[in-house]
Amino acid sequence: MSAGVVAIAVVPDQRAGLTMWELHELSIACTVFGVPQPDLVDPWYELRLCGSPSAGPSPGSPFSLRTEYGLDALVGADTVIVPSVPDAVVEEGEDVPSELVEALREAAGSGARMVSLCTGAFALAAAGLLDGRRATAHWQHTAQLAARHPEVIVDDSVLYTDEGDVLTSAGATAALDLCLHLVRRDLGADVAGRLARRLVVQAHRAGGQAQFIEAPVPPSDDDSLSPVLQWAVEHLADPLTVDVLARRARMSPRTFHRRLQEATGTTPLQWLLQQRVARAQALLESTDLPVEQIGERSGLGTAANLRRHFTRTVGVSPTDYRRSFRPSGPPSRGR
Repeated sequence: MSAGVVAIAVVPDQRAGLTMWELHELSIACTVFGVPQPDLVDPWYELRLCGSPSAGPSPGSPFSLRTEYGLDALVGADTVIVPSVPDAVVEEGEDVPSELVEALREAAGSGARMVSLCTGAFALAAAGLLDGRRATAHWQHTAQLAARHPEVIVDDSVLYTDEGDVLTSAGATAALDLCLHLVRRDLGADVAGRLARRLVVQAHRAGGQAQFIEAPVPPSDDDSLSPVLQWAVEHLADPLTVDVLARRARMSPRTFHRRLQEATGTTPLQWLLQQRVARAQALLESTDLPVEQIGERSGLGTAANLRRHFTRTVGVSPTDYRRSFRPSGPPSRGR
């Protein structure tokens, strides 16, 4: 008996075929659940690719995919994964294909664990499977997901969500995190950890960890702000205050506060904190500096202050965050 039947619902865009991103998330699920691991568990998962066969590459796409099973084979699987939906569903507001929606509802009704990777959440939402539940997707698409499905509790900050029988993930590497999380749930931490080492990835990233969103100086139509914001980013280690920034911008503190909030949607102090956490992220990713020095260089001060603000903003401690980016070779020295 296998570790479980995993059925992947593949619905290429009839106009564009499989995109690179769709193929990426599909390949992640196939790699985790479709490659036998006899030294870990034998037999491994039984994988089914389910969908509508494609006669050949669609215009604009070099890829085509023929599936052995139709969407009706989702029923009876232990786990159903939707790795993506056609771009037109997300970008143009088209409906999720009705045959996929109906197949997902039937699979969920039969007791399957329902999973989406990135934009696959749009399919689960269309089937009503995310109503009243926390869900996520790649942060670039969560606004559309929330707007189209207000009954879903969309969280754009996490890597993945686990609601028991319904799980969702952000895109790219977060999809791999969720797949390994499923293996951990099914077969234990030891098997998941050994598989992660085989795939040369971190054994476990908690779902509550924040998606890694860069926080650059935001574009602004207010030319009077850009120079001072860029200067602030270059002097984060200095004791910056609203008065200091306002004086450099040749504005009153009140005017500076108002204009920055109009340009960025946040207050000066909140903006400074975001930039300092982003600087700390960059230093944790690229150097082996101790947290005390990172606190100083980012302007967050003491190690305790760094840990408090970093954990609150990113969702994990600086140490755990660094592990996510630690290369296999010796780390570089910060200068």
